[in-house]
Amino acid sequence: MHTTFQSIAPGRVHRWGGAVLTVARRPDLQQTPPLSPAEQRVVHALPAWRQAEWMAGRLLAKRLVGEVLAAPAEDVEILPRDDGSPYVGVGGSPVPDLNVSISHTAGHVAAALAGVPVGVDLCETASAPAVRRVADHALSPGELSLVGAHRADALVGSWALKEAAVKADRSGIFGAAPRCIAILGLRPPVLSGRRSAMVWQAGGAVLALVLAPLPWQHCVGAPRVAGSCLSEEPLAQLARAR
Repeated sequence: MHTTFQSIAPGRVHRWGGAVLTVARRPDLQQTPPLSPAEQRVVHALPAWRQAEWMAGRLLAKRLVGEVLAAPAEDVEILPRDDGSPYVGVGGSPVPDLNVSISHTAGHVAAALAGVPVGVDLCETASAPAVRRVADHALSPGELSLVGAHRADALVGSWALKEAAVKADRSGIFGAAPRCIAILGLRPPVLSGRRSAMVWQAGGAVLALVLAPLPWQHCVGAPRVAGSCLSEEPLAQLARAR
């Protein structure tokens, strides 16, 4: 079946635009991750139905951090900030130059790391009817016309793009924030505000990745990726420094 987006292989580490990311099927993440006392307090405060997906997301993200920083999984913490966004700690100390984003659905989990603000989001293609009912909350009439609401994968891909973008901005999908980020193109994805974006088909879900430039970033001497100024150097330098 033809899909709007290229496929991404689950269970592998992928690199795109200076970020590393991975996606996995939920049934493949049954192992309980090593949790610090602070992480245990967070998960025990969640409703029972949320605990399994929270731990699956942390397991995948800890594996990714471990690969990038060569750190044992038991030394990696992923804790929420006051605004709910996650941050990485290793050996009890925050790693401020490493940004993390996590997403999960009933069938899939994804995690991404970058040296710039990053957002990752998954949306199951089967969720298209639910997305269609609330699409005008996040998508303008022009964006809905661009997307073509009859295509389920394009519709959930545009929703995932908005979700990933507000995560990178450390805001939320509810409220005015999604309307402040314009989708200018879908294949390839182009967003306003010098953000870089990519969308993939991940089995029965669509996966979106958004990178937002740091305030001080300029385009001098940096390669352009989908209209932004991003390189793989921040992650590479961080890995070498540890």
